Amino acid sequence: MARPEQVLLLEPQHELRFRGPFTDVVTTTLKLANPTDRNVCFKVKTTAPRRYCVRPNSGVIDAGTSINVSVMLQPFDYDPNEKSKHKFMVQSLLAPPDMTDTEGVWKDAKPEDLMDSKLRCVFEMPAENEKTHEMESNKISSSLSKSESSTLSMKSMVSSLDDGEVKKIMEECKRLQTEVQRLREENKQIREDDGLRMRKSTVMSAPHSSPAVRVKEEGLSTRVIALIVLFFVVGVIVGKLAL
Repeated sequence: MARPEQVLLLEPQHELRFRGPFTDVVTTTLKLANPTDRNVCFKVKTTAPRRYCVRPNSGVIDAGTSINVSVMLQPFDYDPNEKSKHKFMVQSLLAPPDMTDTEGVWKDAKPEDLMDSKLRCVFEMPAENEKTHEMESNKISSSLSKSESSTLSMKSMVSSLDDGEVKKIMEECKRLQTEVQRLREENKQIREDDGLRMRKSTVMSAPHSSPAVRVKEEGLSTRVIALIVLFFVVGVIVGKLAL
């Protein structure tokens, strides 16, 4: 006697696809829908039980509802010769109205009451060019993430300085620049005045006046050099912040 036609609607109907590489758990979903007005008991079986973890692998589907079954393929070394050996079967039967023990229903079921659907397993390995493209995409994504992280970090640092330190540093630079220019002009004027006095002074007074003039010039030159160095250092700091 032929078995009755499967009342459950399976999605997918004929095959379960698993996409490699199979170095980690690969999960696919099997949807079981019950379009009838009666509850339906089901079991999910496989020819390779050690290779798969099925949750749930049995149960009852209420009338007019559906469930999702997760089929998890465990990691293994892919063998093309093995791709057609794995199969699944969804077995079902109509639950009696007064059912209290699911296992008892399966034990007491007659062969003509059982319905089943078979699905084959399909293993898909990504092509080499897809692997290369995926690796390159991962590298680009990683580089972009690092670049964006660095940019955000720099922007955050600059934005935190914009309102306070940068404004103060710029004002200090302007002040130092003005001070350096003023000292240069003052030093130039002193040199011109001292040169004029030295030309007009006598030979006897020259030894006494020259040391004082040289001391004054050296003091001004030292201040000018120190300010120029300070201005250069501050300028370098501002330049780095601006970048």
